[in-house]
Amino acid sequence: MSARVAVVLAILLGFGSLVAAQTTRPASAPDPRLELRANQAFNRGEYAAALPMLKTLAESIKEPSRLGAIQEKIRVCQTALDALKAAPVPAAGDPQSPDIATDPETRKKHPQPKPGQVLEFNIKQLGNFEYDDEKGGKIPADVRGLNNAEVRLRGFMIPMDQAENITQFALVPSLFACCFGQPPQIQHTIVVNCPKNKSLSYIPDEIVIQGRLKVQEKKDDGYVISIFELGADSVKVAK
Repeated sequence: MSARVAVVLAILLGFGSLVAAQTTRPASAPDPRLELRANQAFNRGEYAAALPMLKTLAESIKEPSRLGAIQEKIRVCQTALDALKAAPVPAAGDPQSPDIATDPETRKKHPQPKPGQVLEFNIKQLGNFEYDDEKGGKIPADVRGLNNAEVRLRGFMIPMDQAENITQFALVPSLFACCFGQPPQIQHTIVVNCPKNKSLSYIPDEIVIQGRLKVQEKKDDGYVISIFELGADSVKVAK
């Protein structure tokens, strides 16, 4: 994984403050570099890497509020990894990971939505185009035409900071890949916003989300941090 992709996904999935390294600290204080690495791995959904680091941090943190946040992240990691133990590794023919053409000359263009129509995609079908997240600016016209369309998407939830009272999260094609350090491309990551004053608990299973899609490049410090946002009207566990 390139450093550029790591930075982009840390910005996309983090949205929280990272702990700055200090030159001096009490001997009993947690290592800020370890806390930084643990938070980066957790925010990218790399739960297998984050879990042991978070457990080490929990042993050295005494402040109740900070310890509670670390324990919550440990619970998210453990829940996701436990769910994967019973799940098969996605096969090449899996509907969320098919060989979809992304070349400008051969990719399948999206039909423009009709009034009242709900378009149904898997995430890789929606993001079936090549994209440079450093330069940006090359979202195909048919994809831009999906802005404000009502869509239904399947995928897996990546919590951004906690497993309870989640109001915003990332939807990705494969939890398996994320957990073991293979984060998706930015065009295969959907930022999902829950309705105002509503929240969710972490769901480790595949989910189906319906809502209104927003197609817009958002940048932070020169990097594109998201292309797709979805205002969720309903979130259900996939059958």
